[in-house]
Amino acid sequence: MVDVSGHFAMALLFAAPAWVLWGHRGALGFTGFTLVTAMLPDSDLVLQHYLPVSHHGVTHTVLFVALVSVLSGAVAARWLTAHFNTHRWIRSTTIPTETVFLFATAGLLTGGVSHIFADLLSAPDIAAPLAPFWPVYPEHIIIDVIYYNSPIWNFGLLAVAVALHLALARYEGYPLETRYRIGEREESEASAAVYD
Repeated sequence: MVDVSGHFAMALLFAAPAWVLWGHRGALGFTGFTLVTAMLPDSDLVLQHYLPVSHHGVTHTVLFVALVSVLSGAVAARWLTAHFNTHRWIRSTTIPTETVFLFATAGLLTGGVSHIFADLLSAPDIAAPLAPFWPVYPEHIIIDVIYYNSPIWNFGLLAVAVALHLALARYEGYPLETRYRIGEREESEASAAVYD
């Protein structure tokens, strides 16, 4: 499953609940962001040229993904909230910093954890096994139910994930009313006022 298409498929599956929280625009943005961050744990392939890290090592742990996610979420909340509130595609002027923090942190966390999960499904067929809960549980976890280069699993799962997102996009009952909603809030409140 650690083929890139398999990682993107798993990221799409993990990102599907965004439709419930953020509706159409927010879910599309969140899904795109999750796809971009789905390869975060493989940063060790670049880092190993400069640091003493190995593939499927520390970057393939929940701790690493969580730390990078929270730090990046804090940076995004601090430096990007004003930009998002004035961006014409978002159509909102009331996105609080906590929503930007949640969006960025959850996007990175979703992409990174989906990557680790996909690697667990195929390692150690051609790569080292993972210890995803290091340092709490330093032992390797091996599930190994899918071969790395299996086109049926990689592209089949990608097709299923895309179909799921298309089905969720067609449903009009989203998003739920939460304080983390992005965009459309003013529009829905304005239309509700017209009908009252």
